[in-house]
Amino acid sequence: MDIIISAIGLLIAVTIHEFSHAYTADRLGDPTPRAMGRVTLNPLAHLDPLGTIMVFIVNFGWGKPVPIDPYNFKYPRRDEILVSLAGPASNFVLGSLIGIIYLTTGYTNQILYLIAIINFSLGVFNLIPIPPLDGSKVFLNLMSVEKSYEWQKAFDRYGFFIVAACLFLPVGGSNIINLIVSPIVSFLSNLFF
Repeated sequence: MDIIISAIGLLIAVTIHEFSHAYTADRLGDPTPRAMGRVTLNPLAHLDPLGTIMVFIVNFGWGKPVPIDPYNFKYPRRDEILVSLAGPASNFVLGSLIGIIYLTTGYTNQILYLIAIINFSLGVFNLIPIPPLDGSKVFLNLMSVEKSYEWQKAFDRYGFFIVAACLFLPVGGSNIINLIVSPIVSFLSNLFF
């Protein structure tokens, strides 16, 4: 039952997250997400087959990245940062709305609580500045173009392996990602619940 609730929570969180990327890119002038059918709240448009399967195997998954073309933006570097931040921001907003409902009404249940925690977790996780996570796009666009190009080459070569190592190599009974994400999620959870 926990796996099913987690899967539903992750489906909602990933759908909101990817829709927010697509909607923001569309509003900033890039027609690519709309042309690819991604400016929608239909979860099927945002599911990655392998990411979905992994939810049931390791209780961790991901959605299909939203394609964008920064050259369609009026201010490419700034707008790519805004698009990158839109996904995590939407997760923090949804988690916080559930928390506010709890604080003002005292009403919650296991499913709503879990959806809030999953949203907080996904938001924090995606802000880590390692590709393919959203934080890497923010990180690269805050650098000079020359430095950004150098880092991008390294990220393209090693980014996936760095994320995998951070997720699966044990560190003090946990992993690096958990050591980063858990304290922030605990703080947000304690703030609302």
